[in-house]
Amino acid sequence: MGAAHILTVMVGVRDSRFDSVSAGAPALEARQLRKQFGGRDVVNGVSLHVNSGEVVGLVGPNGAGKTTTIRMMLGILAPDEGEARALGGPLTAETQERIGYLPEERGLYEGLKLTVVLSYLGQLKGLSRRESAIRAEEMLNAVGMLEHAHKKVRELSRGMTQLVQFGATLLHRPDILVLDEPFSGLDPVNSRRMKELVLQEKQRGAAIIFSTHQMTDVEELSDRVLMIDGGEVALEGVPSELRRRYRGDTIRVESPDELPKSISGVGDIERSAEAVTMRLLEGATAEQVLKELLDAGVRIERFEVALPTLEEIFIREVLGRE
Repeated sequence: MGAAHILTVMVGVRDSRFDSVSAGAPALEARQLRKQFGGRDVVNGVSLHVNSGEVVGLVGPNGAGKTTTIRMMLGILAPDEGEARALGGPLTAETQERIGYLPEERGLYEGLKLTVVLSYLGQLKGLSRRESAIRAEEMLNAVGMLEHAHKKVRELSRGMTQLVQFGATLLHRPDILVLDEPFSGLDPVNSRRMKELVLQEKQRGAAIIFSTHQMTDVEELSDRVLMIDGGEVALEGVPSELRRRYRGDTIRVESPDELPKSISGVGDIERSAEAVTMRLLEGATAEQVLKELLDAGVRIERFEVALPTLEEIFIREVLGRE
């Protein structure tokens, strides 16, 4: 597994021939990608783009087609229809050399020391022996693994190996970063470290797309979010705009009093120690609910039409499409 994955993950140094990419063109783009396996549509007409200096979160339930979409965008899988484009033109061997890819299935040479494996990978991508060694040390330091530099890969925990492979993905300063479930299995400290590095790459100007099941990761990092469900794009937009788009039917109330068990115009009611969350039925308004509570003598400390989280939107969309 290791060698095959690494040759896909770690590619090339920056090539000045591509510095003339037309202004405004997406760094990475999918146009109506389609893919079938066993006669079943796994990806069905997915289009998306990522601009330089932008982070796009790709979300969706298991089996939604996220990884298949990513692999077609990178040229690992050939689409049945549609095309992938990178840096203003068709996906080629040259443009692939400017992409850093962290696959969901990790793999490094287990019998090699970290400094050796990273230096070797750097040389595979055209770095000189000296430059490769320097970059390897820089990246091990960046991911907090420098003190383990002379350990063999097999001596590391799964999370430590993941950090090293992430550092390897950044080794050649790619213009495009494609990260498949990059934070899965990491503890909070190392997850934060990787997120900070992702934001640094964004500031450097890299175009970044990452897939995840964790909506908190999307809210923290993404300039845009795109949800795939059943192989199709189900939702796309800026996180804050999506939350505003879905506002209006969720109310949160804080009160020292017990709220009535039944409230006109309210469907689901969730009670916690801090607040009561209500879902309005179609046609009901927040003003009507507030009036009913006040008429019932309920003391209101806080009443708000709440913005749903991305996780709430995600669940509603998935359940609504079943």
